[in-house]
Amino acid sequence: MEIEKILLSQRDFFKTQQTKSPAFRKMYLEKLKKLIISNENMLCEAINRDFGKSKFDTFTTELSFILNDIDYYIRNLKSLSKPKKVRTNLVNQLGSSKVYAEPLGCVLVIGAWNYPYQLSLSPIIAAMAAGNCCLLKPSEIAENTMKAMASLINENFPPEYLYVYEGGIEETTALLTLKFDKIFFTGSTKVGKIIYKAAAEHLTPVTLELGGKSPAIVTKDANLEIAAKRIVWGKFLNAGQTCVAPDYLLIEETIQEQFLEMIRKYIKDFQYEPGSEQYTRIINQRNFQRLVRLIDKEKIYSGGNFDEEKLYIEPTILNPIDWSDEIMQEEIFGPLLPVISFQSYNAALNSVLELEKPLAAYLFTHNAEEKEIFTRKLSFGGGCINDTVMHLSNDNLPFGGVGSSGIGNYHGKYGFETFSHQKAVLEKTTWGEPDIKYPPYSEKKLSWIKKLL
Repeated sequence: MEIEKILLSQRDFFKTQQTKSPAFRKMYLEKLKKLIISNENMLCEAINRDFGKSKFDTFTTELSFILNDIDYYIRNLKSLSKPKKVRTNLVNQLGSSKVYAEPLGCVLVIGAWNYPYQLSLSPIIAAMAAGNCCLLKPSEIAENTMKAMASLINENFPPEYLYVYEGGIEETTALLTLKFDKIFFTGSTKVGKIIYKAAAEHLTPVTLELGGKSPAIVTKDANLEIAAKRIVWGKFLNAGQTCVAPDYLLIEETIQEQFLEMIRKYIKDFQYEPGSEQYTRIINQRNFQRLVRLIDKEKIYSGGNFDEEKLYIEPTILNPIDWSDEIMQEEIFGPLLPVISFQSYNAALNSVLELEKPLAAYLFTHNAEEKEIFTRKLSFGGGCINDTVMHLSNDNLPFGGVGSSGIGNYHGKYGFETFSHQKAVLEKTTWGEPDIKYPPYSEKKLSWIKKLL
């Protein structure tokens, strides 16, 4: 199998120790940056063919993340790679203790189709910065972007260091039979379980970036105008095909009517129309049909129109929705926003707690007590107070899930750590050592050991 030979060549190359050099890492990170900048038009055309994404959205939600990641690691590579001196306890005196960030070896990154560049290349960049050899398997669902990344990387990087493997389910299944030193996967919880099971056969560590039903909660103490604007943007960005998009809206009953009118206004103002710069289409027929089936015609508050030929679904608000409705049983991953009203804030949070832990959660309020309860009571991967989605753009924050929404995290230093082994080294002097730990033992030695330990 060709890919097995490439993996073997990566193993041999990693053993040469070249990837451990900060100068080597920096050189290839800078090369990747130049290639992305010089091939921006090609990358934009490919993603537009896949699901109609505009140059504006491609840069703001894909390429800017990647370029910022590269800049972050180039800027911080020296400090991230430097051994960290830590305190040495009394029993190990006289000595010094350090933690070395050691690359894991040969890593596999399996990307997602919804943000095919960002969710494939950002983990790869972190793995390169940490000093690994990398194999990337982009999602075949976004076929043109897969081919664009393969062309960009395979024609410009040595395969024994970095390689893009094209293919679908069959090729991914074959990859998972091979032994890697790390597997990083972004996608659905269902597929994440398959990845996890395959990795367990080789005791391969994994990072799983999955999904879940991420709530947006709005109370009467919120700035309603800002909340409506930011929820509409976060929900319908990429036609809702965003893992951290608000999946459903929890709204305090006394402000529901006023707030939903604001939501409807911003949907209109943002001009989410077929083929527009502002809006993408649904990625394929399978996902389109799944979403259409979730539209309960009896509960359409606004929107509800769709065009099968153009794979377009209008931003749709569904109200009133109950927790038992079909749309509340799975992650939506599309431009449908179900609305559930509440009278009691605490009761609403308790309802969220009954579901699996989400990848994100959002609260809109100026009430300090509500903020404190939100952050203390709810478990979620990451989120915002008085915004949506934007926590991803801060590389000082870890990005990852919890429970069914994922294992592990990345971005910034957390990405470097994800693809590194923290190697502990204690160095001792060879003089001045007491003999109390050595046989023969005595009550006196035990007394001293108890004091020291």
